[in-house]
Amino acid sequence: MGLELELHAARPARSNWKKSRATLVRGSYDHGFALEEVLSWLPSDGSTKLSLVDTWGDTVFNEQEAEVALGEIPALLGRCSAPKHIAAVRDLEEMLRACSGLPGSYLWFMGD
Repeated sequence: MGLELELHAARPARSNWKKSRATLVRGSYDHGFALEEVLSWLPSDGSTKLSLVDTWGDTVFNEQEAEVALGEIPALLGRCSAPKHIAAVRDLEEMLRACSGLPGSYLWFMGD
């Protein structure tokens, strides 16, 4: 499974999976382990927005936080050499861009 992403039109009901489906815009479930690996390369000191993602739990970014994280993608891509890692970061970039462009939306990072 790894780290899955879901874009929601409003704050998702994280405590109730069935209710959270009502706000789901789209999900990304194909790069979980690779994305988890890439994010584990970041310092755990909170110096970047993406370093705050809990790969073992849940993290939610609002549209403003997604915009900040989007600015971190070029540096993250620069650390990738394996195709699976590049694909995972590109997918993350697409989801962050969609979230930052949708007022009131949230990107939900769902860890193991």
